[in-house]
Amino acid sequence: MMNKKVKIIVEVAQAHEGSLQMAHKYIEAVSKTKVNAIKFQTHIANAESSMHEPFRILFSDKDKTRFDYWKRMEFSLAEWKEIKQHCNNVGLEFMSSPFSNAAVDLLEEVGVKRYKVGSGEVTNLVLLEKIAQTGKPVIISSGMSSFEELDATVAFLKARKVDFSILQCTTAYPTKPENYGLNVIQELKNRYKVKVGYSDHSAKIETCIAATALGAEILEFHVILDKKSVGPDAKSSLTIAETTKLVKAVRNIEIALQHPVHKNNNTAFQPLKNIFEKSLALNKDLPKGHILTFEDLETKKPKGYGIDASRFQEVIGKVLVKDMKQWDFLNEGDCL
Repeated sequence: MMNKKVKIIVEVAQAHEGSLQMAHKYIEAVSKTKVNAIKFQTHIANAESSMHEPFRILFSDKDKTRFDYWKRMEFSLAEWKEIKQHCNNVGLEFMSSPFSNAAVDLLEEVGVKRYKVGSGEVTNLVLLEKIAQTGKPVIISSGMSSFEELDATVAFLKARKVDFSILQCTTAYPTKPENYGLNVIQELKNRYKVKVGYSDHSAKIETCIAATALGAEILEFHVILDKKSVGPDAKSSLTIAETTKLVKAVRNIEIALQHPVHKNNNTAFQPLKNIFEKSLALNKDLPKGHILTFEDLETKKPKGYGIDASRFQEVIGKVLVKDMKQWDFLNEGDCL
């Protein structure tokens, strides 16, 4: 069913709190979990925001405005290159979502293999045009988009021959089970015929495990070093330990999906069938000439020491040809 491994992307976003040292700490911790990629967000406040932008979550008094927050989250080109080099050194693909054309220019200098477009940018055709001009693959998160909006974006990308994939996502932090939208994974596959994945904000490992079983080929979720952190995504993130468990579980599900079981052939179970399946026996002492009824029958292990239990109806109404004891196995020659 699957020929390639599910791509697992850990989202750091702003969990680094604008600290380069903390960003490096995240890279080091994530590298131990065996995920494929680590994703940041590239914010350039002047290019993407204004003093009028409201807070999604007012979680700290460090920033007077959302604009000030984005300003605090910025890294310089040199710092981004340092971050990427660290990712290279530990075997993680460096990824970062741009939120402005200026951020795309910066990331092109840093060097990225692909772009991830956040839910709020799916209808931002200016940004998509800029990304399309790089010629690199794109992963789109569909969290706030209707099918009508996705149709328009897909048409836009196809017209520019962009290699793209789509993630089912629910923009809610944290996402409740009734809002996971796991059914949308297959709907996206059927509608667009592209690689489809799942972007999770539930802070639970079972969500991505279920998404894998339902055909997700890319997984993305937030990670946090300490769930007591005050960042906007802390409550919708997995810990490093949870991430490690999730990766192991996803890889096991992959193996299962790559090895379908064929129920029309059970020959491999024959030795076990001989142990666990049963033979007919009698549950009481019975004399020669007794006419067998269902109430006389018991079944005992192993198979092969009496008539197969599955054939019990064949002996009902037959006559015993000899005296038999309680718990004796009942064989072909014992009744006529």
